[in-house]
Order: sequence, then C-alpha cells, then structure tokens
Amino acid sequence: MSGLVELRSIDVVPDEERHGTAFSQFTLWLGANLQITAVVTGALAVVFGGDVVWSLVGLVLGNLLGGAVMALHSAQGPRLGLPQMIQSRAQFGVRGAAVPLLLVVVMYVGFFASGSVLAGQAVGELTHTNDTTGIVVFAAVTALMAAVGYRVIHALGRIASTVCALAFVYLGIRLLDRADVGALLHDAHFSLPMFLLAMSLSASWQLAFGPYVADYSRYLPRTTSARATFWWTLSGSALGSQWSMTFGVLVAATAGQKFLDSQVGYVVALGGTGLVASFFYFVIALGKLTINVLNTYGGFMSMVTGVSGFRGQRELSRTGRAAYIALVMVAGTAVALLGKDSFLSSFKDFLLFLLTFFTPWSAINLVDYYLIAKERYDIPALSDPHGRYGAWRWDALTVYAVGLLAQLPFLATSFYTGPLVEPLGGADISWIVGLAVPALLYWLAGRRGAAHAPEPAAPAPTAGQGAVSPRR
Repeated sequence: MSGLVELRSIDVVPDEERHGTAFSQFTLWLGANLQITAVVTGALAVVFGGDVVWSLVGLVLGNLLGGAVMALHSAQGPRLGLPQMIQSRAQFGVRGAAVPLLLVVVMYVGFFASGSVLAGQAVGELTHTNDTTGIVVFAAVTALMAAVGYRVIHALGRIASTVCALAFVYLGIRLLDRADVGALLHDAHFSLPMFLLAMSLSASWQLAFGPYVADYSRYLPRTTSARATFWWTLSGSALGSQWSMTFGVLVAATAGQKFLDSQVGYVVALGGTGLVASFFYFVIALGKLTINVLNTYGGFMSMVTGVSGFRGQRELSRTGRAAYIALVMVAGTAVALLGKDSFLSSFKDFLLFLLTFFTPWSAINLVDYYLIAKERYDIPALSDPHGRYGAWRWDALTVYAVGLLAQLPFLATSFYTGPLVEPLGGADISWIVGLAVPALLYWLAGRRGAAHAPEPAAPAPTAGQGAVSPRR
C-alpha cells in the first residue's frame, strides 16, 4: 500500500520515479469522458434548439479544437515533471499565479458538484436510499481515491475506459432500436447561433481540462515523445467526449421531456430492468467517479499551488494533502446538495461562464511555453518569488484581464448578453476571442521582454530539479 499511495504533490517528479507510456493518457481520458455529464452536455445542444446533424458537426469541431489545446498542455507533463498550474508561475509570477488559480478551484468545485448530482442519483438507487445519501457516499469515495493519488487514478481510468465503452455500445444499440435515425438526419436546418452553441459546449468541456491535464502526464519518463503524448491525449479525450455527446444528442432528440425529467433514470431504463438496471447505475457511478477523482485531485493541487506561492512551500505532508482534499470534497458536496434540483437549467451557463476565464489562461500558458520559453523553464525559480519570474508579473496579468474583457461583448448567458451577440444572430464566439486576443498580446509582450531578459547560468541537471534549462 505504501508504494501505491502517492508522495508527490507540487514538487518535481524525479527521473527515477517516472514510469508508464503515452498510451496511458488515452485510457485515462477515454474513461474520463465516457460518462453521464458528457451525455448531458451533448444533449444541451438539442435541448436549446439545435438539430441533430449540425449539433453533431458543431460538437465534433469543438471537441477537436478544444481537445487540441488541452492536449498541448498534456505534452508539457513529461518534459517538466510538474503539475499544470505550477507552470503558471512562469507567466504570472510565483504569487500572481494565484489569480487564475482561484478561478480554477471554483471550476473544480463546480464540476465536482455537477458530477456528484448525477452520480448521487445512481448511488442512491444502488444503495436503496436517496439522492442526498448517494451524493454524500459518492463524495467520500471520490476523496479517498484522490488521496491515494496518481497510480490509482490511472488504474481507474483503464477500468472505466473498458467497462464504460462496452456499456455505451450496448446502450447505443438499444437507442438505435427505438430511434428513427433516418428521419433525424433528414431534419437538418442550419442555424449559426445553435451551431456555435454546440461548438462552445464541447470546446468548453475540453478546455476545462487544461488547468490539470499535465498533472496526469507528469510521471511519464522524460524521454516520452511530446507528439505521442499529444495525440494519445487528444484521441482519448475527443473520442470519449464525442461518443458520449453523440449519444446525448440522439437521446435528447428522441426522448424529449422524458430525458429532461430524469437524465440518469432514462439512461438506465434504456439499458433494462432488474440486475441490468443495477449494472447501469454502477456504470454511471463509475464513469463519474473517474472524472470526479480528477477534479478533486486537481482541486487540491491548485489550492496548494496558490497557497504555497505565499508560504514558500515546495512539498506537502500527507496530513496537509488529506486536509486540502477534504476541503474540496466538502465544498463540492455542499454545492451539489444545494443545486441538485436545478441541475440542467444552470449547467450550460456554468460551462460557458467557465470558458470565459480559462481560454485566456490557456492562450497565455501555451504561447509562453511553446513560442517564448521554447519548452524550457528554470524549475527552482518557480518557487522563488525573488527569482527570475518574480512574485507578480503584471504584464501577463494585464494581458489576462484584457483577454477577459475582450470576450464580454461576444458573451451570451442567461445573466449577461454582450452587445455584439445580437448582430451575430445570437451566436456566442467569446471563446474564440478569448484565445486569439491574449495569445497575440502575450506573444508581442513576451518577445519584447525576452530581448532584455538576463540569461542566468543553467541549473545543474539533477533529478530533483528535473534537469530543465532556464526559460529565456
């Protein structure tokens, strides 16, 4: 058991502890996406007015575009051996990274809560209790597995990718027996706003993985190909999410109000009754367990990263680790219990609202890592507020703020609609603006700063430092 429980947190993974192959990213992200919340996300494209054909096309494009951005983050893991958000210190400063980190933690709590609502229904049925008990039990199991850490997370991904894939094949066959697919495919009517909504839903789904995807590739050997890591991550995540979302589109188009009234209940009833129904309740809980463990693990990592920037921590004790994980669990469970009766109506806005905050962060991080730093960071300086990255990098924080503000005219949610949404026919293109504007601004600012940045001596290539060269 001692070899199974992870000891690392925000510190660099030494070469002698690296293991696995890039294919592990495929099974992890396939299993993480073959689950009920992804089904609901796909269904939203139809629920809010889209047709089957163009909703599917929009979802495919969003999954590929957002998935490519997310997979570029994943490719950073083997190279640096660090959690994803620690790298943000190179862009925002050792303490300035806490700004996007606050929003990241909100995201994890929100996804933990939304996943717990649906999984709680399944666990409640399996235990013959109720949704509230199911949510609490599910949250406790999630926290326990997140506390064990990296190895059990990947093992869970391998199990979920197989079990959930088989379950979705069976459910797909059952659905096709009931649906008139030919009629659905012939009823195609292109609407730009609905098409872009579908793209935004799937792109936001993928981009939301960006702040923690490298957490699950950082133990891969340093010699692991960045290209292999990228493609296995993209293929697993895009395939799993599109598979689930396609199922959701077809379910929403054929079941209508029956699905809206009870997403979990309808999917299970589609599978069968008796023991078969119990199996599908288990499958739903397993799929949600996989992704919620990722959300819990990523949440504690982000909290530690933010706090340690002010406290000067480089490592975390087991007690501290358990405390952070418990905090994420309690917060997520509380939100789940408060919002379990209005899940579907608020989930779309939650996804699109999150997208507003994470596209500028992704743009800045990727431009810095691939175009400016050329995949080289001064690892010890990431923990030193007086070092080369400083405590606060106001240029990056300013670009981040501009990226947020640039999206507002194009943003469409139930609580705010920008002035340029109506001229675009109601289409929300804020996420495209949120990637393009900060990427360009940060590249321009970064190139100007790089010309004057001092070149310190390269740190000695030790296992503890990760043998990574200085940044500029």
